[in-house]
Amino acid sequence: MELVVRKNDLLKELSLLQGIVERKNTIPILANVLINAEKSGVSLLATDLDVGLRSKCEATVTKPGTLTLPAKKLFEIVSALPDTDIRIEEDKGGKSVTVAADRFESKMQTLPASEFPTPPQDGGPSEASLPGAALKRLISHTRFAITSEDTRYFLNGAQLVLRPDEMSMIATDGHRLALITVKESAGKSAKSEVLLPRKTLNEVSRLIDDNTVVEFMQGENHLFFRTEGRLLISRKIDANFPAYERVIPKSNDKSIEFDRDRLAAAVKRVRLLSNERSKAVRFVMGKDQVEITSSTPEVGEAHEVLPVDYSGTPMQICFNADYVDNFLSVVETESVLLEFKDEMSQAVMKPIGADGYDYTYVIMPMRI
Repeated sequence: MELVVRKNDLLKELSLLQGIVERKNTIPILANVLINAEKSGVSLLATDLDVGLRSKCEATVTKPGTLTLPAKKLFEIVSALPDTDIRIEEDKGGKSVTVAADRFESKMQTLPASEFPTPPQDGGPSEASLPGAALKRLISHTRFAITSEDTRYFLNGAQLVLRPDEMSMIATDGHRLALITVKESAGKSAKSEVLLPRKTLNEVSRLIDDNTVVEFMQGENHLFFRTEGRLLISRKIDANFPAYERVIPKSNDKSIEFDRDRLAAAVKRVRLLSNERSKAVRFVMGKDQVEITSSTPEVGEAHEVLPVDYSGTPMQICFNADYVDNFLSVVETESVLLEFKDEMSQAVMKPIGADGYDYTYVIMPMRI
């Protein structure tokens, strides 16, 4: 195989493949990218057996062929090269590959392309067209609530719900739940639901921008996302997402409005003296104020008072500071609402005045 490709064209595709490649895998070939050169250009493929990405870039191909190269090292070399043409050439024995540009030349070891796993080619006709800006918002507002516990595999992803005139995404780890609905159509005439794995969400998010449209397809065991000449392939999670509607409280009768930036800053400061394991901060509700406090016996304590409009029953609720931070970091509105009932029931946080979407964040109080 022999080809010449522009540095920036190749670098862009290699950068997208980096999140796919499994660096700590016991199968050496999965650390490589499969490069297939044809007269029409070059295609690249990376996979960890659960998620795969096919992409293309323009190139001048002198000798068509297929080979594999270490994805991380190839990316590092291409990143370090000047903005010029890069020559990639396989030696006659097929055991090494030359990567060169200007006066630089390197030889890299290759593994047989025949060992590279072959993911499904395509998902068939598109089932839905997902607007890029809406999809990015769905992902950014929910993925932090996905559980990190591998044993709870039915919570290892976010549920995507498509309806004729709106799209929703829900994620939960059992301690908090994030639900967002955007008022945009995905071209579906009937409701459909699919569970998207965490890594799939992360990689889809990297592929899209506000002007992108993602064509979504499903196979028997795989999900497919096609956009701008790239195809992301994901293995399905064989599980049912829990009935999330039951978790959202309907009887919270108290509420407090906060300035988002002031609340976020107060939580960040007070949490510095919270217990490193529990990360607990306490919201103490009183007459027209909320005092946010934390304490660790062996370190110290901190508190900050925020003036608010509140005349309800004095009480205190303890939250995980990380959970509050996660919500406040993705909300774009100036004000947020905290709805609650008592010290032990689920509380709800919402943005006030959100444009074009509804966002509900359910958070369980901590028992300390």
